[in-house]
Amino acid sequence: MARPVFVLGGGSNLLVSDQGFDGLVVRFVDQTIRIEDDDGQSAVYRVGAGVDWDDFVAQTVGDGFAGLECLSGIPGRVGAVPVQNVGAYGQEVAETIEAVHAVNLETGETVRLNGGACGFAYRQSRFKSDWRGRYLITEVEFQLSRSNQGTLKYEELRRRFDLADGGPAPSPGAIRSEVLAVRRGKSMVIDASDPNRRSVGSFFVNPVVEPDVADHAEELAQSREPGKPMPRYPAPGHKVKMSAAWLIERAGFERGYVMGPAGLSTRHTLALINRGGARAGDILALARRIRTTVQARFGIVLVPEPVFLGFDVDHHGILE
Repeated sequence: MARPVFVLGGGSNLLVSDQGFDGLVVRFVDQTIRIEDDDGQSAVYRVGAGVDWDDFVAQTVGDGFAGLECLSGIPGRVGAVPVQNVGAYGQEVAETIEAVHAVNLETGETVRLNGGACGFAYRQSRFKSDWRGRYLITEVEFQLSRSNQGTLKYEELRRRFDLADGGPAPSPGAIRSEVLAVRRGKSMVIDASDPNRRSVGSFFVNPVVEPDVADHAEELAQSREPGKPMPRYPAPGHKVKMSAAWLIERAGFERGYVMGPAGLSTRHTLALINRGGARAGDILALARRIRTTVQARFGIVLVPEPVFLGFDVDHHGILE
């Protein structure tokens, strides 16, 4: 029987079992960046899967292109971003991915998969579902436009720029700087001096639910804290995207919450951190407590975001 193969990116969104992983770990290190089809208005970046993601974002902004500036500061490698359909502060990589180049690990065949074939959805793609484990991503093509205005949809960023209604958006460079400042304030950039640094990033995905489910959760929250509105955002399919951090906090888990060697970041309740000496089992125990409490209080099941390696049960079943 063939040993399982796991493709490792930057490792920033990965939780490895305390029992380890009995298989082959592959890391693709191509760091080539090429610009193709540049017509003066837009261009295609063809980027090796091993390129550091934030280095690539910084290069596109420096080259005068818009489309990735809100995704600044996210750790990891370019080859990982299509898998998760990485998104933040009003942008998703699905908006700019032209194609993904990959090797079929079952047949050895090299393929070019159009962005539309990848099944991108909120923090989701076919690489994470029915294509899981099938492909080794080698390159990604991004279609970007030259622009002196970036994307400014996220309310927290809009407040920082204090724009008048209808005013032009700031430059991609200015937006990148603010995104990095916001992320740094939440301990969501790599910083060796930050005690919150040992985490796998945001542990739970913001839930996307039917409107009546969101309404019920808001009623429950209002019964405990009258007058405090619940953040909610429109999502595709007439659904509602809720804030996982808000649900966690309203379930009684404050920033800095401690559970043995594991805990919550002092700056962000979505980040489960290793306070020193924590094992994977300690992180999972805390995740289970949070997930169970949120479900009991609001009827909403939080779905974990990290990749789990070496565990007996796949996906979020390990939290059951």
